[in-house]
Amino acid sequence: MKVTASHILVNQEFEANDLLKKLSDGAEFEALARDFSECPSGKDGGSLGEFGKGMMVPSFEKAAFALLPGEVSGIVRTQFGFHLIKRIK
Repeated sequence: MKVTASHILVNQEFEANDLLKKLSDGAEFEALARDFSECPSGKDGGSLGEFGKGMMVPSFEKAAFALLPGEVSGIVRTQFGFHLIKRIK
């Protein structure tokens, strides 16, 4: 099984909370990724493309595979920082 997902990576949990609020207020995930993500994928709206099990760090992978298409995760912490993940398909 594979999923297609995008993410926003920030360094601080409060930043991720601020982004969750912006999303709940109607902001577009991809625009927030371009404006705030620390990951190089941010320039592409956070797109990570398609990936299968074993290709991402465990906590990120678990969250991404638990989402339904179109859903956005809560805050996921990894050794890279704090992520918001959006499953595309």
